[in-house]
Amino acid sequence: LHSFDAELSDKIRKVPADYLPLFETAAAEVLASLRSKVAGETGEMEEPVTGEVQIFLSSKENSVSMRSLGAEYISKLVKISGITIAASRTKAKATYVTLLCKNCKNVKMVPCRPGLGGAIVPRSCDHAPQPGEEPCPIDPWIIVPDKSKYVDQQTLKLQENPEDVPTGELPRNMLLSVDRHLVQTIAPGTRLTIMGIYSIYQAAAAQKGAVAVRQPYIRVVGIEQAHDGNSGGPSAFTLDEELEFKEFAQRPDSYAKIVSMIAPSIYGHADVKKAVACLLFGGSRKRLPDGVRLRGDINVLLLGDPSTAKSQFLKFVEKTAPIAVYTSGKGSSAAGLTASVIRDNSSREFYLEGGAMVLADGGVVCIDEFDKMRVEDRVAIHEAMEQQTISIAKAGITTVLNSRTSVLAAANPPSGRYDDMKTAQDNIDLQTTILSRFDLIFIVKDIRMYGQDKLIASHIIKVHASAGVASKDTDSFEGENWLKRYIEFCRVRCKPRLSDSAANMLQNNYVKIRQQMRQQTNESGESAAIPITVRQLEAIVRLSESLAKMRLSFVATEEHVTEALRLFNVSTMDAARSGINEHVHLPPEIANEIKQAETHIKRRVGIGSHISERRLIDDLTRMGLNESIVRRALLIMHQRDEVEYKRERRIVIRKA
Repeated sequence: LHSFDAELSDKIRKVPADYLPLFETAAAEVLASLRSKVAGETGEMEEPVTGEVQIFLSSKENSVSMRSLGAEYISKLVKISGITIAASRTKAKATYVTLLCKNCKNVKMVPCRPGLGGAIVPRSCDHAPQPGEEPCPIDPWIIVPDKSKYVDQQTLKLQENPEDVPTGELPRNMLLSVDRHLVQTIAPGTRLTIMGIYSIYQAAAAQKGAVAVRQPYIRVVGIEQAHDGNSGGPSAFTLDEELEFKEFAQRPDSYAKIVSMIAPSIYGHADVKKAVACLLFGGSRKRLPDGVRLRGDINVLLLGDPSTAKSQFLKFVEKTAPIAVYTSGKGSSAAGLTASVIRDNSSREFYLEGGAMVLADGGVVCIDEFDKMRVEDRVAIHEAMEQQTISIAKAGITTVLNSRTSVLAAANPPSGRYDDMKTAQDNIDLQTTILSRFDLIFIVKDIRMYGQDKLIASHIIKVHASAGVASKDTDSFEGENWLKRYIEFCRVRCKPRLSDSAANMLQNNYVKIRQQMRQQTNESGESAAIPITVRQLEAIVRLSESLAKMRLSFVATEEHVTEALRLFNVSTMDAARSGINEHVHLPPEIANEIKQAETHIKRRVGIGSHISERRLIDDLTRMGLNESIVRRALLIMHQRDEVEYKRERRIVIRKA
């Protein structure tokens, strides 16, 4: 438009409300003339349809920040981007109101202001009274709803993108009004860029006199859904970038280079870094002929001792992933993670507001302190983690929201540290239902070794000393921003599939793993803490696809499957085999000592009474018993439900 007529484009920017109706009328006329021509040739005359044409505007200019919208933008065209967090029900908005005079039955049509504005009803009737007729009184008009004209209208709530919110600030919201063809096109959780007219409306005033203050909202005249890593549309990558990315993918050391870019401030943890890289790139999402969707996103759980850089990994992923939401387990409720139903103050109707899993659609949700979440809140994300949808049936709203996200969670064992004297079940205090949804489960231990500790200390001191100093390495394939763009490029352009030979290899290995786990279960007489199911087979498929995606390869080969199986073995399989297996297979002398310790505990603690665990252990060690034997005896009694722990395992209560 600007190249066609710069003056017209300037006017539509400054007074869009006046010029858009003219554009729509002109477009309707063109459509009507085209239709009549076509109808003439077929021999059937068609009624020229008017009023159904709606013009959408789009622009290549940069969007304005929601915070910078002020009084100078009122009635002008603006472009902003954000996430829709709520959508109201569709309402009928009058475009023309029909008025009827009470006295003389005169009928008048009054146009309504578009958006959230109403109609201005005249105070007096314009009918000239005949001689002898009494004139119409002041305010004689009655609105006739049946004869008025209506269009569909819906209000949306747009929130700033999480990555645009300054530190320590709350995200801002903006009310949007959409009408006609734009109604019911946007679901909560969608990222949008909108063109609209920055307008104001009179909100219901709390007290009289505050008439000068108006509430801002945006009347939408064009919507573009933001391009994310899932939808296959054109993305904004320059030709130079594409060539650079393809050249990087061909390098033999590209996988090692990507892993070295993952959290460079953290020393060691090579396998965790590889798993995080797989999570960022993700597998391929598939849709089967019968409509069933298979997820392509990879979920990873880091479980272990404090001070092993678990939260650092989560923070790194939050910064690097194209879309990411960071949340902590204790401060997250089920509604905050999935979706909540909220009542609107003015209209008193219910509407949906998406939570963290919905807002991170197409990205990553980082959940810290995963073990501190309440069990009922953790159950809420079961569906989101496997089916990748969130079903809501509350307050008359029944709907399904998308949550196509990867989950990266960090948790501590129940006793704070990982205890090798306990079984895997006792160390991993999470239900098997949620554990089977994680593709990789890493047990991160803080191992005290002189050489290792020295290396970690020197690395940390180096990081602190060189903080803020630019690296001397002049490789262009560096930095968070470059990695972010490369991840985005791979997710958009590459959807790998398994080759036949790789599929056979995977099948044989899966059967072997299941056999090993069955053997372990038979030996110990107890089921494994981490179940190995078909979900874990799908997990290895996703890992293989992700490794292929890193190299922009469209086929996942045996090499990728071998690396995926290795990652699976060092994470989930090691976690399943960790800890002491069973108290049944103890040497007879240790079994006797444990029995002796149990007898002493029962003498020391009466039924129903409680004692501090530390005090109990101190008392029994003074009697000549070994501390680890006492702890193991307490553990066995806890498993038999003879004692109970309270106050974060500090107090022991003897049960009847």
